[in-house]
Amino acid sequence: MSGGDTESTGAPLFLTRHRGLREELVRLTRAMDSDATVLLLGAPGTGKDRLAALLHQRSARAAEPFVRVDLAAVADDLFESELFGHERGAFTGAMSGKPGLLEGAGAGTLYLDRIDALSLRAQGKLLRLLEERVLQRVGGTRQTRLRARFVASAGPDLPRRMRAGEFREDLFYRLAVVTVRLPVLAERRTDLLPAARAFLRAQGIALPLSAGARDALLKHPFRGNFRELENVLKRGALEAQAAGARSLEESHLGLAHASEPEAVLTLAARSGWTLRRLTDAYIQLVLEECGGNVAEAARRLGVARKTLYARGHA
Repeated sequence: MSGGDTESTGAPLFLTRHRGLREELVRLTRAMDSDATVLLLGAPGTGKDRLAALLHQRSARAAEPFVRVDLAAVADDLFESELFGHERGAFTGAMSGKPGLLEGAGAGTLYLDRIDALSLRAQGKLLRLLEERVLQRVGGTRQTRLRARFVASAGPDLPRRMRAGEFREDLFYRLAVVTVRLPVLAERRTDLLPAARAFLRAQGIALPLSAGARDALLKHPFRGNFRELENVLKRGALEAQAAGARSLEESHLGLAHASEPEAVLTLAARSGWTLRRLTDAYIQLVLEECGGNVAEAARRLGVARKTLYARGHA
């Protein structure tokens, strides 16, 4: 799982020269085929989802299912029903039995994404599942042994939230048997250009980066991390291909005006964007300005954190 051999997995952002991250990936590799629970901490766009999938692909569980559960999208009052499943008549409206999201994992990997979005009540239910590793549908009596390996992800502030009493300490330590902290792109500048080239190759985009484009990429703050880098490259490639260019130039990337509202509105109008797409673009800009801090972005936007989670921005 070290930097040099991850390109073929479809996760080019883990071609890393960052010493601290390489050390953490080596430690993760040693535990790859164990049952140890893994906790991935990092800001939005740093690659937690991709690392979870990569861990599964490189493990002895690769032939088994990889099940991702977006916990931010699960309503608190439906947490047990959605994850554990329910039997017919378990509650009003349960006209038939339904398997939960956890049942399909088998002996594979169960990836609990955005675990920091769970309420304290739901955290207690999850802790019990981790401790007992027994799955029982709501309203049912049959118990199923859970064989899957647990991988969870959260924002980088999860330890602080634990100390503040916003996240259960016992659940945190149950999850953090192996912890990997993914640094933001600003801390991985030596990875930026190799990741950009690898991403273009993975997308089948045969356009070299000009010297000006390389310089512009290195100077840009990329507060949205690798997610923002990929969006910039996609947009730039479309501009370059439309112009019939033989290389990806600085002018195609649009980084000089990426934070100017007037430029964003002009681009949206010319491109025929829907209101939803324009709103998503604005939310992404605010997230980038907040350095990926979901709580701060939600405060500035005047919405609840769950609204950003539900729209897929965190």
